[in-house]
Amino acid sequence: MTADLVISPVELYDVILGMDWLSPYRVHLDCYRGRVVFEQDAGKLVYQGVRPTSGSIVISAIQAEQLLERGCEAYLATITMTESSGEVSLQDIQVVQEFEDVFRSLKGLPPSRSDPFTIDLEPGTAPISKTPYRMAPAEMAELKKQLEDLLSKGFIRPSVSPWGAPVLFVKKKDGSFRLCIDYRGLNRVTVKNRYPLPRIDELLDQLRGATWFSKIDLASGYHQIPIDEADVRKTAFRTRYGHFEFVVMPFGLTNAPAAFMRLMNDVFREFLDVFVIIFIDDILVYSRSPEEHATHLRLVLEKLREQKLFAKLSKCSFWQREMGFLGHIVSAEGVSVDPAKIEAIRDWPRPSSATEIRSFLGLAGYYRRFVKGFASMSQPMTRLTGKDVPFVWSQECEESFGKLKEMLTSTPVLALPDPGKPYVVYTDASGVGLGCVLMQEGRVIAYASRQLQGSERNRPTHDLELGAVVFALKIWRSYLYGGRVQIFTDHKSLQHIFTQPLLNARQTRWVEFLADYDLDIVYHPSKANLVADALSRRRVDSDRERGVEALVSEISTLRLCAISEEPLGLEAADQADLLSRIRVAQQDDPVLLDASRAAGSEYQVSSNGTILVRGRVCVPKDEELRHEVLREAHSSKFSIHPGATKMYRDLKRYYHWVGMKRDVADWVARCNTCSLVKAEHQVPSGLLQSLPIPEWKWDMITMDFVVGLPISRTFDAIWVIVDRLTKSAHFLAIKKTDGAAVLARKFVREIVRLHGVPASIVSDRDPRFASEFWRAFQTEMGTKVHMSTAYHPQTDGQSERTIQTLEDLLRMCVLDWGGHWADHLCLAEFAYNNSFQSSIGMAPYEALYGRPCRTPLCWTQVGERSMFGASFVQETTEKIRVLRLNMKEAQDRQRSYADRRRRELEFQVGDRVYLKMAMLRGPNRSIAENKLSPRFMGPFPVVERVGPVAYRLELPPIMSAFHKVFHVSMLRRCLRPSEEVVVEIPEDLQPDMTDPAVPVRILEKRVKVLRNKRVPLLRVLWDCSGTEEQTWEPEAKMKLKFG
Repeated sequence: MTADLVISPVELYDVILGMDWLSPYRVHLDCYRGRVVFEQDAGKLVYQGVRPTSGSIVISAIQAEQLLERGCEAYLATITMTESSGEVSLQDIQVVQEFEDVFRSLKGLPPSRSDPFTIDLEPGTAPISKTPYRMAPAEMAELKKQLEDLLSKGFIRPSVSPWGAPVLFVKKKDGSFRLCIDYRGLNRVTVKNRYPLPRIDELLDQLRGATWFSKIDLASGYHQIPIDEADVRKTAFRTRYGHFEFVVMPFGLTNAPAAFMRLMNDVFREFLDVFVIIFIDDILVYSRSPEEHATHLRLVLEKLREQKLFAKLSKCSFWQREMGFLGHIVSAEGVSVDPAKIEAIRDWPRPSSATEIRSFLGLAGYYRRFVKGFASMSQPMTRLTGKDVPFVWSQECEESFGKLKEMLTSTPVLALPDPGKPYVVYTDASGVGLGCVLMQEGRVIAYASRQLQGSERNRPTHDLELGAVVFALKIWRSYLYGGRVQIFTDHKSLQHIFTQPLLNARQTRWVEFLADYDLDIVYHPSKANLVADALSRRRVDSDRERGVEALVSEISTLRLCAISEEPLGLEAADQADLLSRIRVAQQDDPVLLDASRAAGSEYQVSSNGTILVRGRVCVPKDEELRHEVLREAHSSKFSIHPGATKMYRDLKRYYHWVGMKRDVADWVARCNTCSLVKAEHQVPSGLLQSLPIPEWKWDMITMDFVVGLPISRTFDAIWVIVDRLTKSAHFLAIKKTDGAAVLARKFVREIVRLHGVPASIVSDRDPRFASEFWRAFQTEMGTKVHMSTAYHPQTDGQSERTIQTLEDLLRMCVLDWGGHWADHLCLAEFAYNNSFQSSIGMAPYEALYGRPCRTPLCWTQVGERSMFGASFVQETTEKIRVLRLNMKEAQDRQRSYADRRRRELEFQVGDRVYLKMAMLRGPNRSIAENKLSPRFMGPFPVVERVGPVAYRLELPPIMSAFHKVFHVSMLRRCLRPSEEVVVEIPEDLQPDMTDPAVPVRILEKRVKVLRNKRVPLLRVLWDCSGTEEQTWEPEAKMKLKFG
């Protein structure tokens, strides 16, 4: 072996062999064993180094004692580490020494500025004053000391302001106390100043090319801004030693950072982003050379002198090649994490709650641009912060926690971007998240990653890879927009994204977004794209999941099924050749064949000849085939009628055709089983239809019954009759057993006698009102009877609301004075008629008689007022006009509120509709109460439209006893053709629209004691179509019905 040597004045070594000599001889260095190995054709040549015999030897304490006993001498040398005082002499700093006045101590009030600090409050705010907090003796002594210091400097003064905030102390790292004013009350009522604070990453980007740095920290920066005299009183604070207020801007006010940032920007506006960046009171001067830095530093210090802004020398650093700024280390090499700032992360204990995890991730996330794969790495811990997620700290969380701490304590130095040079972006996606890297000239500018959320995990690979590109362009838009960008991805088909003929809605939207950039998408194999690949995936099973996804896609194209003798297995066998038929039909579809053969197409052909798109089977334009797929996905024993969204999401994983979403929605809407069974999740149908406004008093009335009351003076019900115009009402005590003839006599005696014969009556479908006697009675008097549609009590909402008020009045009377409710009914009627009604703008009594009613409370001489002739008629007519106007306004207001929670729905004559079964009520239990009964029955044809929101249906003979007019909210449209639908009516439906109820046995007997009699009761167990019910029934009724 020969070598060409150069003589060099190096005395420690005889010969130095370089890499150009070692490489041809294939030399291996084994530093641990001290060997050099030369690989030659004849074999290996090994040179073994000899360990030096001199040097430091470590001995134990026992060995040291033994040596001393033998007479050896020992000398102990100690090394003490001392830190410098850190004090910097102003005279030793170049340029800075010329500005001694800028670094003097801050004393006295700051100069008046053109824009003093103001505190604008929300309108109507009253002064806020709070009691001072209690303090320990040591805190009291510190408070007195700091107050004296602030007073001596002139920063505060005694106050008589109505405002007053409490004070408290916060302990600093060095053990001293910082005085803090609790301005939270004042901050809540302060109009917020939205002046923007700069983004820290944008500030750091301005440092590209800089090699010299100086940092200037202002001395108590906030105290260098005076407060507007009108707002000084608002800063007042209360202490044990007096009431004071600030005349300079204090710490703790919500608008203080914005105000100070605005001052700094105004002062240094011409220097910003040229050689100065500022974040509130931190000023960083940066330059490319020492000569530039001297000039820049002088300009900045002159500006501070001019504005009379003072800096604190001990917190400043000058003429540095590497500088800590805002938690980062900036240098000529780029930006890295400040080790001093991540000590808290390194020493962070294991989190024991979701709140502690959020705190840790919040701190660590500040430096996420330095960490590859931050999102996927933190995913196990992020999952524990979700709502209603139990806190279980797993081994995966422990590894994530340790890995993040390790990565943050060994972060790389990121290069600063140069906008004049091209950018390169590497992207990748996985089943865990998205990752990307921004680079320039081979150096990393930033890392970015995020976890997949919710439905994103179900997206196909193509969409995830394209989503990673979109994510990178959005997060780094400030770098990439307007320039040429080269994007590397390991998904080959993205190269042709701009020329692909068939795109889904999401891809189309993203391609439009990509069109705003000058992009060049280049395929890069995964092995060459290691950085982005590592960012997007962390778990070792991600590749396995991708393989499983491909395997499922392949299996979906095969003709496989499990056959058994059970009906379920035979059903699968019937569907076994579906894919074969799809494969045959694909060959007869020229459009699909052309698309699959086009260059760069997303279509693929599997090994068995099935045409796929992004791993999904393409179903050709064959209506029968598509219906069979839809039928299997919706009504088979494996699916059981999913909704449109669920069915589409499940189906699109394996099949594809244009318009699938529309076809799925239409199929579900036409499903007869879904229409009968599924609940409505929409606002009620039918807009509010107000009844016509009456022309005169007691011209149109409403009536209803209050039942279920205890017997009082032989009465157990109340007949409520209300005038629709004046809202005046009569409450008549009746018996529940009173028939139509008794009610007719009472109606003439109590209503017709006082108010005359009404023109129309609105009521519900009570049997007494629906009887032939009542109808004939009203017809003879010339009154029209209008009944509400079946099971829609909202038609007579006025009576329903009046009944609610009446029941409350009677409850209060009985609670306050006791006795029978019948004794209080007349007073309840008086109180109701003499109470203000918002819908008419007055009390019903005043609306009816033209003047307020005299009461013991209102004893003015209303009874002595006299009106005669034309004036009485004129005032009465005016009252009616005002009543109708107020009622019209109330109806319009009620309609606008009600229609917000309703939807318009109309049917045509001949349409077929389903009827809601919730109205079918029997003496024991309605059909609709059965948990597994259908919610609707039918469908039935519409034969007539009765008013704007009611329809008459053609019901079968078994329902002949049922009223055939229904409100639109009780109906649901049937979309299937009539020949495909069988009318569904519950079996054994009784003529009275009830389910058959059969008594099983008597469970218990008891006697209910009333005032005048004793009623034997039985607790009966019923069988209602397989559902057991228990009710209390009178013994006499059970004997009469069942013998």
